[in-house]
Amino acid sequence: MSTTTPGLRRFLTERPPRPERCELCAAVVPEDHRHLVDTEQRSLACACTACAVLMEQPGAAAGRFRAVPARYLGDPGHRLDERAWEALGIPVGVAFFFRNAALDRLVALYPSPAGATESELDPDTWTAVLGGSRLADLLEPDVEALLLRRTDDRVDCHLVPIDICYRLVGRMRLLWQGFDGGREARAALEEFFTDVARRARPLEEAARS
Repeated sequence: MSTTTPGLRRFLTERPPRPERCELCAAVVPEDHRHLVDTEQRSLACACTACAVLMEQPGAAAGRFRAVPARYLGDPGHRLDERAWEALGIPVGVAFFFRNAALDRLVALYPSPAGATESELDPDTWTAVLGGSRLADLLEPDVEALLLRRTDDRVDCHLVPIDICYRLVGRMRLLWQGFDGGREARAALEEFFTDVARRARPLEEAARS
């Protein structure tokens, strides 16, 4: 009678993880695939390049799915001060804001150990703090967000694809430890914003291209 060791049994029974697939056509997608916003379910859907391009067309899928753009923009000339940040009422140092077209209102979210936490945002406060900024004027509903980070000496603001904001939320939820998140979470946060700053094009440069 043949026998197998526990390690060999695991090797024989374990299967490789299933590849991610486009949620519209079921094609296998690479790790760095694009996303769609499902405006009915208020969720993100994985998409192949072809389906993402299709959903960029006005009226595609009766407007249910919208392709998340890939642009990152910064406005070095626009800075928020301490008083402006306090007016937003965000209890942590990172938040993102987007316009939900179905609800016809602005939504403010921030990462927490429980995931994305919504903060009450008064429209008048938004207008006073961010409404006059050039980035806010360019913000595409549902698919882009204004990502803010408060550090000791300033508040930085970038216009980014909304899927990276939820990626940050998931990363922080996974790594968060203790009261302040812990060293690993802080390092991941620093790496994330370094990448955002690297990708972001100044508005003046983007306007010329």
